[in-house]
Amino acid sequence: MVLHNRVSAEELRKRLLSETFKRVTVSFYQYAKIEDPQAFRDQLYESLFKLGVFGRIYVAHEGINAQISVPEHHFEAFRDTLYAIDFLNGIRLNIAVDDDGKSFFVLKIKVREKIVADGISDPTFDMANRGKYVDAKGFNELTNDPETVIVDMRNHYEFEVGHFDGAIEVPSDTFRDQLPMAVDMLKDQKDKNIIMYCTGGIRCEKASAYMLHHGFKNVFHLEGGIIEYTNKARQQGLPIKFKGKNFVFDDRLGERISEDIISQCHQCGEPCDTHTNCLNDGCHLLFIQCESCAKKYNGCCSDECKEVYALPEEERAALRKGVEKGLMFNKSRRKRIK
Repeated sequence: MVLHNRVSAEELRKRLLSETFKRVTVSFYQYAKIEDPQAFRDQLYESLFKLGVFGRIYVAHEGINAQISVPEHHFEAFRDTLYAIDFLNGIRLNIAVDDDGKSFFVLKIKVREKIVADGISDPTFDMANRGKYVDAKGFNELTNDPETVIVDMRNHYEFEVGHFDGAIEVPSDTFRDQLPMAVDMLKDQKDKNIIMYCTGGIRCEKASAYMLHHGFKNVFHLEGGIIEYTNKARQQGLPIKFKGKNFVFDDRLGERISEDIISQCHQCGEPCDTHTNCLNDGCHLLFIQCESCAKKYNGCCSDECKEVYALPEEERAALRKGVEKGLMFNKSRRKRIK
């Protein structure tokens, strides 16, 4: 069996759109010791491929991190497959809050050095010494205390479109930079209750361990992140303290949590929280764009990119030569672009 995709992205997208069944977008992670990540990766790929699972999964010696799309009629078989793996038995599966079933179109499982790039090289750092889990009810109760410090461990472009009331932003677009920044920002509040949160729990769990490693005392992290919090709060009829959109790293680029629009179009400044990528492949800037500006700039971030995008493909390809790739999520801007 071939353990990687060999079909073009265009064809895969066509197949996805032609599917007649529903899909469920799911995320999960687990910090655990994996002796042979490559062998584990290959075995997992074979199992999930047979079930028609799409998505992005990272495997490392420290565990697994997954964002995937599962055919609804295969969901039980998928869950049984995971639960048959000792360290994944009973693992929490975060079901997407706002899902159109078109979040992924291919299965990619990659072996990485770490499941979250953290920049930590201290050999004494121990993920076993992590903060205390807090669920939706506990989060609401703790955050009713004005002395509780709420820390958002996501990137700027995620925070920009949605966050919890009163949350502190750690202003960076890389998690590895945020960890020491959070320690420095909160160094005078080591004895306060500190709650850390992120999208699905993986970053804030590691961040809680990092804070404890640096002498903080009362550190909590939101179980299952924003996704699990929202689902549980809705099920239990609890007030939802998150405002706006939850940014997600798939084709949806966001799931609606509340109707609040707390950000602005980066081009005209009108209220808007719709992320998009510049259609000029030589740029592919991630930015916020309203419908009016999408028409005006033809889905591009600037007049310059609009002009390039209008060129024949041969000319665009020539211009792209030598352009640095891989900037899709890191290349974000805070100022308006015109």
